[in-house]
Amino acid sequence: MAEVMSLTEAVSTFVSDGDIIALEGFTHLIPFAVGHEIIRQGRRDLTLVRMTPDVLYDQMIGAGCARKLIFSWGGNPGVGSLHRFRDAVEHGWPRPLEIEEHSHAGMAARYVAGASGLPFGVLRGYSGTSFADYTDTIAEIICPFTGERLTAVPALRPDVGVIHAQQADRHGNIGLWGIQGVQKEAVLSAARSIVTVEEIVDVLDSRVTVTLPSWVVSAIAVVPGGAHPSYAHDYSERDNGFYVAWEEIARDRETFTSWADEFIVRRQSAGVL
Repeated sequence: MAEVMSLTEAVSTFVSDGDIIALEGFTHLIPFAVGHEIIRQGRRDLTLVRMTPDVLYDQMIGAGCARKLIFSWGGNPGVGSLHRFRDAVEHGWPRPLEIEEHSHAGMAARYVAGASGLPFGVLRGYSGTSFADYTDTIAEIICPFTGERLTAVPALRPDVGVIHAQQADRHGNIGLWGIQGVQKEAVLSAARSIVTVEEIVDVLDSRVTVTLPSWVVSAIAVVPGGAHPSYAHDYSERDNGFYVAWEEIARDRETFTSWADEFIVRRQSAGVL
């Protein structure tokens, strides 16, 4: 049963050093507030999972939270590279980063398998590629019914799944709408989950297209604007200027460190009850 608590309490209760953690959202509803609280609390040795790691994971990697990244595409959307990610991979700063790369389809199949309680997912998407030469979580299998050669990928089962949504109701059910990624799969595949929301309402809005029942959610934190600089459809707008500015902030280690200290570490949690 979902428990409403502050963001600080949710992270301190449900996120531990060494966890496998998935912070998901696609274009909007990216859970920046939770990622920042993880940085503030100094979590280390995390395995970060995300289909499209962008600025949030660049910040968490640069802050030294991550030991490994499991991902598909990675970049600053519409702008360029993730310089903290690149620095960790190429130069081991602030610590070496292990990477496990998949396609979008492979990551989606892994999440669905985890959410379904299955040991692996199956797809055709890797045929003819060199992915398996670099990623050891890809295996060829033969369909027992047709003899077709397919690809198997192991289920993703994070310790913690994290999403941002527009609403929770007073029973702890979560409602979101707009562009959807693998938010529901990230929660359903995880052992524990944290959901930040824009507001708590008596009845979920009729615009809701994905509902997560309270019994699959561990903690709810009310964090208006918790997706900034991404957005929450019908609640906030994307801060395009920040994504552009991030290119220069992240490029230099000292500039990034000063920015993170001022705008993340020394700021109080955005969570409210």
